[in-house]
Amino acid sequence: MNFLWLFGQMPGVEDLENPSSDQASEIYSADNILLGKYFRENRSPVDLTQISPNVVNALVSTEDVRFYEHSGIDAKGFFAIFWYMVKGDQRGSSTLSQQLAKNLFKTRNDEFQGILGYVPVVNVLLYKAKEWMLAIKLERNYTKEEIINMYLNTVDFGSNAFGIKVAARTFFNTSPDSLTIEQSATLVGALKATTLYNPVYRPENSLERRNVVLDLMVQNNILDAKDYDSIRKIPLKVDFKVENSTDGIATYFRGVLNKYLLKWCKENGKDLYGDGLKIYTTIDSRMQKHAEDAVAEHMKVVQKKFFEHWKGQNPWRYENKKEITNFIEDASKKTLTYKMLVKKFGEGHDSINIVMNTPVQMTVFSWEGEKDTIMSPLDSLKYYKHFLHSGFMSMDPSSGEIKAWVGGINYKYFKYDHVKQGKRQPGSSFKPFVYAAAIEKGYTPCYLLPDAPITFRYEENGEMKTWSPKNADWVFTGDSMTLRQAIGRSINSIAAQVLKLIGIDAVINEAKKLGITSKLEPVPSICLGSSDVSVYEMVGAYSAFVNSGVWVEPYFISRIEDRNGNILHEVIPKTRDALSEDVAYVMVHMLKGGVEERGGTSQALFKYNIFRGNEVGGKTGTTSNHSDGWYMGITKNLVSGVWVGGEDRSIHFRTSQLGEGSKIALPIFGLYMEKVYSDDSLNIPKGYFKRPKKLSININCPPRPEPILADSIVSDSLMEVEDPEDFY
Repeated sequence: MNFLWLFGQMPGVEDLENPSSDQASEIYSADNILLGKYFRENRSPVDLTQISPNVVNALVSTEDVRFYEHSGIDAKGFFAIFWYMVKGDQRGSSTLSQQLAKNLFKTRNDEFQGILGYVPVVNVLLYKAKEWMLAIKLERNYTKEEIINMYLNTVDFGSNAFGIKVAARTFFNTSPDSLTIEQSATLVGALKATTLYNPVYRPENSLERRNVVLDLMVQNNILDAKDYDSIRKIPLKVDFKVENSTDGIATYFRGVLNKYLLKWCKENGKDLYGDGLKIYTTIDSRMQKHAEDAVAEHMKVVQKKFFEHWKGQNPWRYENKKEITNFIEDASKKTLTYKMLVKKFGEGHDSINIVMNTPVQMTVFSWEGEKDTIMSPLDSLKYYKHFLHSGFMSMDPSSGEIKAWVGGINYKYFKYDHVKQGKRQPGSSFKPFVYAAAIEKGYTPCYLLPDAPITFRYEENGEMKTWSPKNADWVFTGDSMTLRQAIGRSINSIAAQVLKLIGIDAVINEAKKLGITSKLEPVPSICLGSSDVSVYEMVGAYSAFVNSGVWVEPYFISRIEDRNGNILHEVIPKTRDALSEDVAYVMVHMLKGGVEERGGTSQALFKYNIFRGNEVGGKTGTTSNHSDGWYMGITKNLVSGVWVGGEDRSIHFRTSQLGEGSKIALPIFGLYMEKVYSDDSLNIPKGYFKRPKKLSININCPPRPEPILADSIVSDSLMEVEDPEDFY
C-alpha cells in the first residue's frame, strides 16, 4: 500500500507475469545474418539451454549458494551478513531472486520512490522490503531455471554488455554456450563491481576476482581442487570488442534504415532502442560483402590515380581551371567544429581562427588503414576534400528487393549516403529514358539519324537561350547511324535529335513513369542527364526494362516482428505497368548495344569473367568536367547502379582518360558481378534476358557500313564547354 504516497509504487500483477527489460532491436539480412542492433542497453536474450553450465555453476557458487533451497529470501544468509560485517568482510546478502527483482523492475528508480524514499537509511529499508516481496512473488511465479535465465539475460556485465550473450561476445568473442570455466568465472566475478573488476581495464583485479570465484566453486564441490590449481594459472585471454554502429557490413544501409525505423516506430508506438524488435531486411550479406569489396578494391586504385593527377595542386577548380579561392575556409564554416566554436566564442572571434589552424593529434582515414597523425582542423578538412566517393546499389528487378547498398567509401569517416540521400547529374546514363520514350512513339532501334550538329532555342525563366550539344570526342562524323548504335556509343548529337523529335515533356513523363521522383528541369540538356537524380531512383528505373516493363518500387525491409515473433509490419512493394513488354525488351536490346556495338562504351566489361552463357547490358554516364561518373548495369537477375565523384562538383579529374564513367564507375559493376557469379553459395545463375513470344517491334536492322570513329576516345559526357583544351 502506498499510504499517503509514503512508500512509492510497486510493480503490478501484469508486470510480474510479463516482466520485461530493455532489449536491443536486431537487424537481420535475407540470409539470416545479424547485421546490427539498436539499443540503449545492449542486450540480446538467450535461452538457458544455450548457456554453458559453467556460467550457472559459477553464478550460484558466488552470488547465492543456497539458491535452490530458499524461496526468494535466504534467512541464513541474511543473519550471517552481520557476522561478516563484524569481520570486515563486505559481502552482500541479496539472493539472485532479489537481485533479479532490482534489475528487472528498477525498484530504486524515481518511479517507485515515495516520500520516505528521500529519508536516509529509511530509504534503504524500503528498497530492501520491496525487493524481498518481489523476490518471493518471482519464486511463486517462476521456476528456479527461469529465474536464473532471466537473471543472466538482464544483468550488467560492464562495457555496455547487458546479458550473458552480449557479454560473451564482448569480452571473449564467443557464444554463451561455449564459455569455459575460467571465462565464466571472469564474467561472474565482474558482477560484484563491473568497473573495478573489468577484465579489460582492470586485468589484475579481474584475475584475482576470477580466482576467488573458482575457489568458491571448489568450496561448493562444483570444481575439483586439482582442476582449480591448473585453471587458476590460465591467463585472462580477453578478446574484447564493443559493438559499434560503424562496425560490420552495410553500415550506410543501417544508417538509412535507422531513419525509416524511427519514423515507423513513432507512428506505431514502438521503442526502437528497447522493444527488442526483429527487423528482417532484403539485403543479402554475401552480396553486400561482394559489393563493399568491389567498391573498396576499385576506389583504392582510383584514389591513387587522383592523388597523382593533382600532385602538388588543389583539385577544387572553377570551370576556367583556376583554383577556387577560400574554398577550404568557406567549407570549414559548414563543419560542426566551426559551429561549436562560433557558439562558444561568437562569430568572427580570433579564437576561432586560432583553433581551426592549431595542429592536434587525430586519427584519419586512408586506403591503407587508419593513420595517427597531427593536423589542424583546416588541414584535415583539406585532406578529406581530396577523396573521391562512391554509391552503389544492386536489386532484384522482379521483386524490388535491394540486395546490396554501399553508400560511400567508409561510414566511420564519411557519413553521407550516396545511394538515396545524394543526388547528382546522371549524364548519359539518363539517355535510355529518351530512347524509351521514342520507342513508345513508334521509332525502332533501326531508325537512322545523322551524327550532326543541332541547336535548340528555348525559354528558361523568362530568358531566351540557345544550346548546342557537343559530342564528347568533339567530332561530328556526319554519318547516319541507328538508334542502337547511337546509344551504344553514347552519341550526344543523336540523343539531342531524338529529344527534338519527341519533345521534352515526353522524356520527363517517361522518366516519371519509370520511378524517377526527383525534379527534372524542362530544358533540352535533360537528354544528356542535366537534372540531379539518385542511384536509388536510377536502379529502380532500369529494373523496369528487365522486368518486362513493370516498375517495382525498390525496398529494403521485408518484415518487422516484436520480441515474441509476432509480425508487426510486412512490406508489399508498389508496382505499376510503366512500359509494354515489347518496349521494355527493346530497351534491354538497346542497352546491350554498349557491349555489342563497335565502339560501345560498355566494352571495358570484357575484362571481367561475366559473359560466358550470360547477357549483360548497361549504360555509362559522365557529366561536365567529369564531376560525376556513372554506370548502370543489367543482367537477367540483377540491376545495379554505380556513382563515383567528389564530395563537391568542383573536385574531379581533368581528362577523359581518367574521369569517364567507363573508367571510374564501370569497373565496380564488373568486379561485383564477377564476385557474385563466382560465389557458389548464392546460386545466382547466368542466363539470357526474357524475350516476348511475339515481338512486335523490329530489332533486326539491315547490315550497313560502320560509321567512321574518331581517333579520340569515344566518350559519354554531358559537354557544354566551348574548348576541349579546358580539360588539359
